[in-house]
Amino acid sequence: MSEEPIRFDSLDLPPPLRKGVRRAGFETLTPIQAKALPAAMAGRDIAGQAQTGTGKTAAFLLALFNRLLRNPGPKRSKVASPRAVVLAPTRELAQQIERDAQLLGAATGLSMMVVYGGAAYKSQRERLSLGTDLLIGTPGRLLDYYRQGVFTLAAVEVIVIDEADRMYDLGFIRDIRYVMRRLPPREKRLSMLFSATLGYLVLELANTHLNAPEIVRIEPDKKVVDEVEQWLYYPSSEEKAPLLAALLSQDGVERSMVFVNTRREADHLSRWLDGAAISARAISGDVPQSKRMRMLKRFHDGELPVLVATDVASRGLHVPDVSHVFNYDLPQNPEDYVHRIGRTARAGEMGHAVSFACEHYAYSLPEIETFIGHSIERMPIDQDMLAPYMQAPSPRAYRRKSRRTGGQGGRRR
Repeated sequence: MSEEPIRFDSLDLPPPLRKGVRRAGFETLTPIQAKALPAAMAGRDIAGQAQTGTGKTAAFLLALFNRLLRNPGPKRSKVASPRAVVLAPTRELAQQIERDAQLLGAATGLSMMVVYGGAAYKSQRERLSLGTDLLIGTPGRLLDYYRQGVFTLAAVEVIVIDEADRMYDLGFIRDIRYVMRRLPPREKRLSMLFSATLGYLVLELANTHLNAPEIVRIEPDKKVVDEVEQWLYYPSSEEKAPLLAALLSQDGVERSMVFVNTRREADHLSRWLDGAAISARAISGDVPQSKRMRMLKRFHDGELPVLVATDVASRGLHVPDVSHVFNYDLPQNPEDYVHRIGRTARAGEMGHAVSFACEHYAYSLPEIETFIGHSIERMPIDQDMLAPYMQAPSPRAYRRKSRRTGGQGGRRR
């Protein structure tokens, strides 16, 4: 028998946070919120296992704001001294956290800002020097300003490390430890760490820098949400791109994320799809920040139907209403398969995940199916469905032509 969901109005939240919860439209707590939020509000440190889309951001933001509102702030110092710091591995995730903080904390009177690499260096620096209660940022840019003396960590009452496993993947772990060692003693602050997986390295980080953290795991053995329908195709190399185009063109495929294993493949596949009259863009670290943000906004607003991405580039993106996830390349790590398909089926909606087991990446399929505990349903390839797209050069041929023509070849005329 399942437990009754906890309602937000049953929590002892300060009135400004109740307003923020109502503004966000929240009524009942998600599983990660139900386990982490009351404990954090009671002052206990948290090490939580939760994937993107589970509500963890609201959990740590509400706990953070609750702590700051219930404790009077220190006297204003000459150097900017944020009372809370949130570290995120990517600029997109940092920006999303800041947007959520503005929504939930609008009535608190607390100031907040975000810093990240790739843009607005001088303006971010000048604004930070004026002071802020909540500082959200990526490790590199945040530490850059810290080492210049733009702000101090001496007044930090709350520290949050989001997506700790990806901090390791992206090489930020030394920066994280540098920050943690310069905070007030762990007994005098609230510390929260969240990660998609709580492996040995992440738990070692938590146990070293947090104060007897409460370990919170949300259904760790349930690898895939029930609301995701999963299908698998076995295309040849020549059929792979036409099959993707045909599936993207079907009714009901409204907003899709297409995952590939390399940045180069993302770039070339997005151009190929564009040439096949399917509007698509690739997200990668090489895209200038201003263009990247315009692209993400278009995708978020539904103007761009297809986003092609690698796991690293897409980590931390919060996009609602993704109807389909396509594994154009099967991931080599089975956990990445779960992370990918978790982009759809948000908020209880039905989602769809389609994977291609091609000759280059099919070897990872047995491990993926063992990890999720069942076989993925096989689907036949309808050659008539592929026919309209088979005349276009494959992405591989497109790459060769693109190199010869300076990147302009390969479009269907």
